Amino acid sequence: MEAPSRFASDVADAFTNQIDYCRANDAPITGAVVAALAQLLDDGGGGAFLEAVRRWQGSALADGLPLRCAGALHGLHLSGEEPALAPLYAGEAVNVVALLRRVLRDHAETLLPWLDGPPQTNEAGRSANFVAAMLWLADQGLPATFECLEIGSSAGINLMIDRYAYDLAGVRLGPEPAVMTLSPDWKGPPPPSRPIAILPPTGCDVAPLDLGDPAQALRLKAFVWPEHHIRFARIEAAIAAAHERAPDLVRANAADFVEDHLARPQAAGTTRVLMHSIVWQYVPEDQRERITAAMEAAGAAADETHALAWIAVEADRTLMRHTLKVRYWPRRDGGEAPVLLANAHAHGAHVEWLAR
Repeated sequence: MEAPSRFASDVADAFTNQIDYCRANDAPITGAVVAALAQLLDDGGGGAFLEAVRRWQGSALADGLPLRCAGALHGLHLSGEEPALAPLYAGEAVNVVALLRRVLRDHAETLLPWLDGPPQTNEAGRSANFVAAMLWLADQGLPATFECLEIGSSAGINLMIDRYAYDLAGVRLGPEPAVMTLSPDWKGPPPPSRPIAILPPTGCDVAPLDLGDPAQALRLKAFVWPEHHIRFARIEAAIAAAHERAPDLVRANAADFVEDHLARPQAAGTTRVLMHSIVWQYVPEDQRERITAAMEAAGAAADETHALAWIAVEADRTLMRHTLKVRYWPRRDGGEAPVLLANAHAHGAHVEWLAR
């Protein structure tokens, strides 16, 4: 028997990792979909759609290939084109493998384009992590007015961070009235209670979505795990807010965007923040290196009235969880290593605050 190709092994490993990840993050329906896809990949089923997956030439895990597949099927369900998917997404007991075998065959033409772009996992709940980090940074003595830059902004939901209200273990802040109130389940001590101001953020994405376009909004919803009902309510609230005032979102690659904005003048008495969530794995390595170099160079020039911070909510695929980490300049301790502030749920459901 011919040995499996490097790509076939890479694809199989990505699906195995995603199944474990879903099970560890309260997503049994999505986990069942990914597991059924993995079985079909193994037994040769799935028609043209899964044949394209088997031939994947990139890094299947870094490219979010299992999530592209899961999003395609969820999008098909949300569109109403395949009523037979409704029991699956309602959490009813179905033969998922048999169902998907038929659906993938019948809807290959509709599903294949979903493989062409990365998952869009925009989620307002992640803004609570960003704000908690800003409270902590203000407590370290950095200016409490934050100029926020976001990479991988998707549809710009977290670019409306200044329009949301927050209740972080009793620490309350944000406008009144607010687009929504984010109150994650909290474990550990509360974040510092500090007055902060967030300037209207700006962000970029290589393929930004327009919340005002129903087709693009459906694509965004398709990548919401169906188990997490509150996230759909948040997306609807964000869509309404974007209709009132669109987020400041541009089409650009992450490295170009960061280098350009770091080169611009910074107002005195502000902390300039680079922030991102569940995006670093999708940024090409050469761009990650450019961003790191640009941030470290800008950090070396930072001072007490022109501070710089880097807030990241990203996946630890080994531990099957997400972490909230920050780097900042200048630092009282003179260190450079990222500071772990919290373990954070991927979609903002809970925070385990670790910082003291």
